[in-house]
Amino acid sequence: MNFLFASDSFKGSLSSLQISELLTRAAKEVFPDCSCSWVPMADGGEGTAEAVIMATGGKWVPVTVRGPLGEPVEAGYGLLPGGTAIIEMASASGLVLVPSERRDPRNATTYGTGELIAAALKAGCRDLTIAIGGSATNDGGMGCASALGVRFFDATGNVLEGKGSDLAKVCKIDVSGLLSEAKEARFTVMSDVDNPLLGPDGATFTFGPQKGAVPVIRDELETGMANYAAVLKRDLNADTDFPGAGAAGGLGAALRIFLNAQMRSGSDAVLDLVGFDALLEQADLVITGEGRIDWQSAHGKVVSGVGKRCKKAGKPCIAIVGGMGDKAEEMLSLVDSIVPTVQGPCTLEYAMEHAEELYASAALRTFRLLKVRHE
Repeated sequence: MNFLFASDSFKGSLSSLQISELLTRAAKEVFPDCSCSWVPMADGGEGTAEAVIMATGGKWVPVTVRGPLGEPVEAGYGLLPGGTAIIEMASASGLVLVPSERRDPRNATTYGTGELIAAALKAGCRDLTIAIGGSATNDGGMGCASALGVRFFDATGNVLEGKGSDLAKVCKIDVSGLLSEAKEARFTVMSDVDNPLLGPDGATFTFGPQKGAVPVIRDELETGMANYAAVLKRDLNADTDFPGAGAAGGLGAALRIFLNAQMRSGSDAVLDLVGFDALLEQADLVITGEGRIDWQSAHGKVVSGVGKRCKKAGKPCIAIVGGMGDKAEEMLSLVDSIVPTVQGPCTLEYAMEHAEELYASAALRTFRLLKVRHE
């Protein structure tokens, strides 16, 4: 039996590597002669760059950039074999970099993400993949574009910094200073959301609250975002009404408009970068998973991406998950079975504290069931 393990991490408890080790141990106990391969997985959020670097043998290039609140942070990008750069915006502009008491997206900027892109471009990279999950920002990508040479002006001709509160002030956009290297490069955006820029399902209303946008701030930002979209349309004839424009507080819109980036599902992009399809050819069965599976898992999450590839290739796939949420059964159209690690009613704290032993037990049960079928 040849097993392939491609699980996302269980956020806050188990890494993709730890999961693969637990699966290998259980598989060898039940199938001593089996072969086990694994690839670290992610969906475009935190940990994506690390997963891709680990899978491809790339290296981390450290870069000090401006954090979401303007303070220096130690970030970086992954340089993969062949010269592709993998950039994780969360390392420069992520919510984890902002203490909960200071979260106000009016003050946050994606400038540091633009600095990472500029650093990779100036180092010679011309194929860049940008993972944009986990942002602290709602600036429409103005900060990122500013770091790459785009200038945003207010009514008096002053150049704006490019933070959330500047959205309502934008009166003119000048792209003549965009880095020449950016015009020569190919950009891919990894995102697991397809929200538009504006409206009840847009960047501000959907993701703003978790970033500190209480109703009065949310309404202010939405008004500003509408102004920003209108200026983009007037000055650049740019359409902001497309799926994914609202990702990362509007960074998705900026990357497509200013850099002509291609929007892709985060998990699909990772699967391609780690060479999943070639490994799948040799596998008899695949095990994937994530911390919680529910109806949202079908929208660009790891289990969805892996399940679709397996289905297309005619390979069975099982998802071992931390828990099952609303309409999780809908994912059975993509995977053959879902195995939760929890063994009975328990708190989230208990499940996370005992994540390793619960996962090990679920893995062993899964392989024992497979042995019954195999015999």
